[in-house]
Amino acid sequence: MSITKHNWTKDEIIAIYNKPMMDLLYEAATIHRQKHDPNVVQVSTLLSIKTGGCPEDCGYCPQAARYNTGVEGNDLMSVSQVKAQALRAKSSGSSRVCMGAAWRNVKDGEEFDQVLEMVRTINKLDMEVCCTLGMITENQAQRLAEAGLYAYNHNLDTSEEYYKDVISTRGFEDRLQTIENVRKTNVTVCSGGIIGMGESIEDRAGMLVALSTLNPQPESVPINALVAVEGTPMEEEKPVEIWEMIRMVATTRIVMPDTQVRLSAGRTNMSREGQAMCFFAGANSIFAGDKLLTTPNPDVHEDMKMFEMLGLIPQKPFTKVSQPKTVEASDSQFAPLGEKPKWSRPGHTIERNLEASIKSKI
Repeated sequence: MSITKHNWTKDEIIAIYNKPMMDLLYEAATIHRQKHDPNVVQVSTLLSIKTGGCPEDCGYCPQAARYNTGVEGNDLMSVSQVKAQALRAKSSGSSRVCMGAAWRNVKDGEEFDQVLEMVRTINKLDMEVCCTLGMITENQAQRLAEAGLYAYNHNLDTSEEYYKDVISTRGFEDRLQTIENVRKTNVTVCSGGIIGMGESIEDRAGMLVALSTLNPQPESVPINALVAVEGTPMEEEKPVEIWEMIRMVATTRIVMPDTQVRLSAGRTNMSREGQAMCFFAGANSIFAGDKLLTTPNPDVHEDMKMFEMLGLIPQKPFTKVSQPKTVEASDSQFAPLGEKPKWSRPGHTIERNLEASIKSKI
């Protein structure tokens, strides 16, 4: 049994990324087969439970309130609405529901209590529940764990060095602190990033250094290709080449052999052949459904046709980690603390973000 390496360097990862394609694919596929069933892929459904109006200035995000992207905002969904969507996802082959809310960070109160009830409801459907709600404190992470949360998603987005060219309203260290808070519970960590934002190969390697040197490494790593949305600061970025995506997936598989590598945003621009190469290179999870929060995604029926063509089987829930128990709100050991943590606001200026913000007001 090989020992997971936690001291990868940027130079080592760049060397892997730049290997001749056939050598890279062979190494990644070999590791993938040693650690995972290559014919099993998890299907997850991403559900936007609160859309738009986010105060952050992430350069890639159409949900930022400061940009004019045509996204229609909505208030927090009801528990019954979420349950109906989860049942629909389950009937379509999904084993996990990931709920996303366009918040900077979680605030104790009625809305968070409602999210906790959503978590309890979906866990009782025997589905894995993931949330991406922004920054959270240790106590909030404990409350989510009590409710039955299986995973918490908090992407690093990119390298620490390039991060300041993407976002100015929060710091990279906030991402790491939230992951650390989640690690103090039994909730698994889902954290990855986006390629195609104008970053260098060194930045892609830097992101993988940050993720792979965590101990333990994230149980799940989404690799997203930027979907350039009109009105965002990154609307002019060129689409990611499929070969870049394959290289990124393969490198992630080699560096984090036990992790589930998620083929996430950008699949609408990928052929079935390209996606098949990603699965061969080590991707073993996808997001299904017609949308990823607000951006287009392949139809779930098309995905199932692709699975049938490739001989892939949807992964059953709780295959990697056993199902968490749900503690009812009345029996909770963790009370809301009304915390007001001082998450950072670096406040530097990102010219393209500022230009997009000004343009939206004209």
